Amino acid sequence: MTASLHKPHLQKPDFNITANGDCALDIRFSAEPSEELSRYIIGLRQYIQEQGPDDLIDLIPAYQCLTISFDPLTHESESLSQELRALTQKYLKIPAKLDRDSRIIRIPVCYEEAFAPDMHMLSEHTGLTPKQVARLHTDTAYLVHMLGFSPGFLYLGGLDPRLHCPRKEKPRLRVPAGAVGIGGNQTGIYPQATAGGWQIIGQTPLRLFQPSSDSPFIAEPLDIVKFYSIGKSEFETIAQQAQYESAKERPI
Repeated sequence: MTASLHKPHLQKPDFNITANGDCALDIRFSAEPSEELSRYIIGLRQYIQEQGPDDLIDLIPAYQCLTISFDPLTHESESLSQELRALTQKYLKIPAKLDRDSRIIRIPVCYEEAFAPDMHMLSEHTGLTPKQVARLHTDTAYLVHMLGFSPGFLYLGGLDPRLHCPRKEKPRLRVPAGAVGIGGNQTGIYPQATAGGWQIIGQTPLRLFQPSSDSPFIAEPLDIVKFYSIGKSEFETIAQQAQYESAKERPI
């Protein structure tokens, strides 16, 4: 299921361009993070890809900025900055439509105690029962604002305010792959085992990051994520199937 994405109607958001080391520039906006700003940044990335230099190394969207990496032997930072400024100002003035659709990605999550070590803490903080937490978490459609922290980590916007909860004071040394967490006013999924400080309320059996695949990430910025609740037995069934698919992908 998809939905078309059109250029948002931002009123000429203020921005500046700054160096990010020797081989990258940040186009940074003063507007607060929002769905509208994220759509604008993704549209700007597409516009620069189409109208800007064709030898840029990468264009990386984030909550409030677009980072452009380049070869300093090919581009001089100041002249590239001026070109990017002109492109950004022009993008503000012309109608545009993204050439991709926003996909709706449904992700199964087991919220049972064995997969949710911080559920009781979050319940105490919010005054909600674990079932209410799971229901509220699955009732929302989340916009993917950006990927970061680790490959494939989805930063999702739209968390119900009733589920907002501070990060852990002392991060865990190891959070399992697929762990679903809440940190402040955000929710997200750890695509691989790593240290982490978000409150873990569930786990998905899906593999969110598959580096050998043509599409290594389960979702991209501006996709919509919907969670749905599953039990332990279904979790194990899906996990076994995911392992089987992973084994088929590995080269001999």
